[in-house]
Amino acid sequence: MCGVPARRNPRPDWVIARQVALGHRIAQLRQRADLSQEELAHAAGMERRSIQRYESGRRDPRYSDLLLIAHALRVHVTDLLSG
Repeated sequence: MCGVPARRNPRPDWVIARQVALGHRIAQLRQRADLSQEELAHAAGMERRSIQRYESGRRDPRYSDLLLIAHALRVHVTDLLSG
């Protein structure tokens, strides 16, 4: 086997729910800015697939990625985290 080892303990449901909510906020702010996932990814200097995974809640963004996304959307990072 290759790759990242499995997490010892699964994430609690409330963590997963907040991760999904964060993704929805990113998507909502992106749509308000009239940007496609590709355009946001380009503006933030990352791959479209990363934006896609963040918005779907399948991937947990690093803090530095949240800063880049917020900058590209012209919002404060707290706007991504609160809602």
